[in-house]
Amino acid sequence: MADLRIDYCGIEFKNPIVTASGTFGFGEEDGEYTELSEYGGFSAKGLTRTPRPGNRAPRIAETPSGILNSVGLQNPGVESFAAEIMPELAKLDTHVIANMSGNTVEEYCEMAEILSETDTAIIEMNISCPNVKHGGLAFGTDARTVLELTEAVKKHCKKPLVVKLSPNVTSVADIAKAAEAGGADGVSLINTLLGMKIDINTRRPILANNTGGLSGPAVMPVAVRMVHEVYEAVKIPIIGMGGVMSASDALEFMIAGARLVALGTGMFVKPDLIIDVKQGIAEYMDKNGIKKAVDIVGTLELN
Repeated sequence: MADLRIDYCGIEFKNPIVTASGTFGFGEEDGEYTELSEYGGFSAKGLTRTPRPGNRAPRIAETPSGILNSVGLQNPGVESFAAEIMPELAKLDTHVIANMSGNTVEEYCEMAEILSETDTAIIEMNISCPNVKHGGLAFGTDARTVLELTEAVKKHCKKPLVVKLSPNVTSVADIAKAAEAGGADGVSLINTLLGMKIDINTRRPILANNTGGLSGPAVMPVAVRMVHEVYEAVKIPIIGMGGVMSASDALEFMIAGARLVALGTGMFVKPDLIIDVKQGIAEYMDKNGIKKAVDIVGTLELN
């Protein structure tokens, strides 16, 4: 029998499949389709220091092989999550990954302190957010900024800190190395690619916010390439994501170097996708004589 258990940041996950933050709310939406216990881990919706209503509609647009979203981090705030939502999630038979977004270093540090006092297993730091103290440029686009932010947050974080990387950069490997140098325990990638869709009749962007994040199968080849580059560049473990629709997709990420693989947009098409993905990975392992899931990770052989 294939052993799907896998270690990530010193935590044993029952299988390598987790949910991608922002695609799964706080878990209650998917309950009628599949049990959260099926997942190795559950990444909660992105949190901010104070509650946010999100962007105005329309904020979702379909594209070939994916969707654009500009939801705008709608959430109840980190304190509400810690006091009301996390205690309920802690009762579930799966690890919880809390995701946080900030506009200042201080906000990230405060959220890390609050989340560290909860039962969340891992804290994921989204660095694709505008740094309001430095002209609004996203934290995750500059290696020096990533190093300094990670160093600062790590001092306030009692849980493993995973830095979520943006693909909208010149060199994702350099950003990953900066996160590692700053003390990150792991990295996750990729976040969405920046895109736009236009209504040809009105000649205006469909999204009220003009641009949004592209996710779904269209981004997967980019994501797999970036996971491979980061695996070659750092020693800390990787969570890979971006367009996974099947077990073979998840296996590509693992072969490229990801220890955990996140399902996101694919669950909008097939809410119980986790069942097929887990079964497919187990069948692949049995067929190829692989006893432990970790033995798949980073086995890519280049031409």
